[in-house]
Amino acid sequence: MKQLKLGLPKGSLEVATIELFEKAGWLIKPAARNYFPKIDDPELDCSICRPQEMSRYVEGGMLDAGITGKDWTMENDSDTVLVCDLIYSKVSKRPTRWVIAVAGDSEVRTINDLHGKKISTELVNVTRRFFADKGIDVDIEFSWGATEAKVVSGLADAIVEVTETESTIRAHGLRIIHELMQSNTQFIANRAAWEDPWKREKIENIALLLQGALRADRIVGLKMNVPDAIIEEIVAILPSINAPTVASLYNQDWYSVETVVSEDIVRDLIPKLKKLGAEGIIEYSLNKVI
Repeated sequence: MKQLKLGLPKGSLEVATIELFEKAGWLIKPAARNYFPKIDDPELDCSICRPQEMSRYVEGGMLDAGITGKDWTMENDSDTVLVCDLIYSKVSKRPTRWVIAVAGDSEVRTINDLHGKKISTELVNVTRRFFADKGIDVDIEFSWGATEAKVVSGLADAIVEVTETESTIRAHGLRIIHELMQSNTQFIANRAAWEDPWKREKIENIALLLQGALRADRIVGLKMNVPDAIIEEIVAILPSINAPTVASLYNQDWYSVETVVSEDIVRDLIPKLKKLGAEGIIEYSLNKVI
């Protein structure tokens, strides 16, 4: 049987990725201290590894495809195929930001003030290219972790660190002076695997369902019964992807109306529908929107 070797990210994205795959239709069962989780698809062979290393394994052919961050693909300067962007995270479900931060009382106000200063970061190569392009001479040092503390303890003049909510940066009394780049989760593939018809179709099918699951986030289905006399009024206030589905009820001057709407507007929409005369209103969750 043919198999696709798929890499899943370890760390902060691991739980969110497994939940996304479950919503897309795959059940993944991680095991403690085991980097090879079980998945209910015999055509997939899964491995868990750090996002920082994923693009190297995909490029080198150890994995056919994997999920990692745009930042780490850029950091490793990897020659892989971008299958699709998958913007999600456990916290904010929006792109993350790599920022340059200094101590709150630092005299540094702009990136030009960092000339001759020491910068600590895990994103060494991207940071080095950034400052080289700006013509600013800095000393860049790799950070193994606890990067925010390097400025607080005086081990560095500034840091380049990733953030979603800025809460950790603020908690350390740091001040952001520049946004280096934005990053998001990406589904990438090995070029040889992409040229293999069977593997490419499998990769594209996974991407289709993952993207469908993401589109369904905070979107719900609405279904209701509507009398003929007010059908035009009801349809006029219903948002939809194309148009609401309207079907006649058997032997009645009533219609069954169905649509999908953003979760944000349901609380205002349902009372309006009820006031106009819609009955039997049902709200239901969606797994995928393709």
